[in-house]
Amino acid sequence: MGGILEGKKVLVTGVLDRRSIAYSVARLAQEQGAELALSSFGKAMNLTRRTAKRLDPEPPVLELDANRPEDIENVARELGERWGSLDGVVHAIAFAPEDALGGNFLKTGWPSVATALQTSAYSLKALAAGLQELMGPGSSVVGLDFDARVAWPSYDWMGVAKAALESTARYLARDLGAKGVRVNLISAGPIRTLAAKGISGFERIEGEWERQAPLGWSTTDPEPVGRAVVSLLSDWWPATTGEIIHVDGGYHAMGAPIRQP
Repeated sequence: MGGILEGKKVLVTGVLDRRSIAYSVARLAQEQGAELALSSFGKAMNLTRRTAKRLDPEPPVLELDANRPEDIENVARELGERWGSLDGVVHAIAFAPEDALGGNFLKTGWPSVATALQTSAYSLKALAAGLQELMGPGSSVVGLDFDARVAWPSYDWMGVAKAALESTARYLARDLGAKGVRVNLISAGPIRTLAAKGISGFERIEGEWERQAPLGWSTTDPEPVGRAVVSLLSDWWPATTGEIIHVDGGYHAMGAPIRQP
């Protein structure tokens, strides 16, 4: 019996090491029958290639900086030549310069804010629009989110970028719906990824989750998030788009957010 992604072709961005949520997505997607391609660029490319060797079969790693239109065009061409079509895209792309995080909200200049917004939010539109010709009815775009309803300690302009990501996903869902393409986000609880390690004050956020999530929450286990992403890539959510699904142990439903000191 095949898995829920049997025969589907999926591009997964953002795989760095085994702690990456995107790696968990890739591993589980393969287990469920998907054929994968990964993407990376720059200094991270070698890390992604090493991690790709842990997957079976080892997927190709395509060069993709989502802020470079020519990279998206090249990936669209490569996937078109390789597969002819595309059933799923996983957007696990986010970045904010150091001065846009860690309590610098009032001091951050526009160039750093622009970088955070372009890389973490606009890139969802850029990627989906650039690959839309490969995607037909039933295709699914899934992005990784972090609850943007409140102001988190130290998250600063990345929090603003996540709010922009959520709005971007809704507009994409509107415009790609006519093609039968679904666009949804998974709002994950905090996971100790390489990216999270770069956020000063992250430990305050993760500690709060461990105390208040009614189902409990492990900051070292990305698999629950990976399972949710794989589910949304499948045909089991045919009438769901523009949605934000929380995979956070139920923390989001528990009331008061963390207060700034």
